[in-house]
Amino acid sequence: MLAASDPSVRGWHWGPTDASGFAALGVNETLVHTYDIAEGLGIHWHPPRSLCSAVLTRIFPHAPAGDPVQVLLWSTGRTDLPGRPRPTSWVLEAAIE
Repeated sequence: MLAASDPSVRGWHWGPTDASGFAALGVNETLVHTYDIAEGLGIHWHPPRSLCSAVLTRIFPHAPAGDPVQVLLWSTGRTDLPGRPRPTSWVLEAAIE
């Protein structure tokens, strides 16, 4: 879909979403829900740092600096970051205007 979509095309996923934003949303969902499943099964698993970094850059551009894995898990309400309250909701920037 990324290769086939014109950059001006917008979809909808809780707001306007461009092709690269939609792809980042899919990667985010895969990473954080795999983390959730592993945690529920008592398996220690963390998503790959490079994918977390890419997701943060694309749809969480205002996330704080730090380890991309911990920052992504914090950004989606799954873990704590020292000195910051855990988010209870978040806004994804899935379309570049």
